[in-house]
Amino acid sequence: MAARHGGSGGRAAAMAGRLRLGLLLLLAFVSALAVASGPKWRAIANDGVHDPASPAIGLLQEPREALGGLAPDTAGNQVRWMQALDQGQIQPRTNIHPETKVNLRTTDVLLVNTSVQPIVRFPHRQHTAWLDCVNCHDHLFEQKAGATRIGMMAILMGEKCGVCHGAVAFPLTECNRCHSVVRGSPEHLRFGTSLVRESTAP
Repeated sequence: MAARHGGSGGRAAAMAGRLRLGLLLLLAFVSALAVASGPKWRAIANDGVHDPASPAIGLLQEPREALGGLAPDTAGNQVRWMQALDQGQIQPRTNIHPETKVNLRTTDVLLVNTSVQPIVRFPHRQHTAWLDCVNCHDHLFEQKAGATRIGMMAILMGEKCGVCHGAVAFPLTECNRCHSVVRGSPEHLRFGTSLVRESTAP
């Protein structure tokens, strides 16, 4: 009787394993299909934001026309902005006044209080390529690692990281782009006991 019970348990485990594998393959296929089909931008007249009866509709640039040649993404406004910047597809103006100093920071900061989720690696380079330090410090984040309480509820309410993410930067559905460092992984261990280190990533 015990052997039969173990056998059915083994069959159930094998079936569950096949089901998991099938779901993973389906997810990979759907993701590949989404990337292969390219970005899908709605026409301005049909986006639910602009008044299609307005005569100004004809004066506005369509998203496909403006963004179609940039590095594609599958989330948000469907552009990988840092990739577009790094590849020279765009050259945003760094300052309006010539005397304004540009402060490109290249340190990464670990945000470790993430409960069971992977640790957040905050890359300064990707942020200071677009923004001056005063956009975030000190009214959103103190300049001392670990000094600012950051929680997903505040972010979802449009505070802290949510001031930009979900509005003009990639949306909050892309969890792994921020929660990217597995505890105890080689990337985590490279930080040693520090929460801040010079970035080695592009």
